[in-house]
Amino acid sequence: MKVKFFALLRDITGVKETADFTATVLVELLEKLSEHYGKELTRWLFAPTDSVQEKQLSSDVIILVNGRAIEHLAGLATPLKEEDEVAIFPRLAGG
Repeated sequence: MKVKFFALLRDITGVKETADFTATVLVELLEKLSEHYGKELTRWLFAPTDSVQEKQLSSDVIILVNGRAIEHLAGLATPLKEEDEVAIFPRLAGG
């Protein structure tokens, strides 16, 4: 599967895209990306929770699977297939 990083997430990961990771659900993929790219990416991807809570997506990112926002799919439980494309964007604010 292809994972694309945008804007400052490219700076954090050092890559524009990767096909080095596979997973059956989105949260599993995000955990693998976090382990590989480190704490700064983890802070962008996951909201802080205590150790007994389920992981929650940070409000700082927008994630699309095959061009569809995960909010309109199954969120972190969105199933993934080998041919899928996952795009991760930082949520930008401005004025």
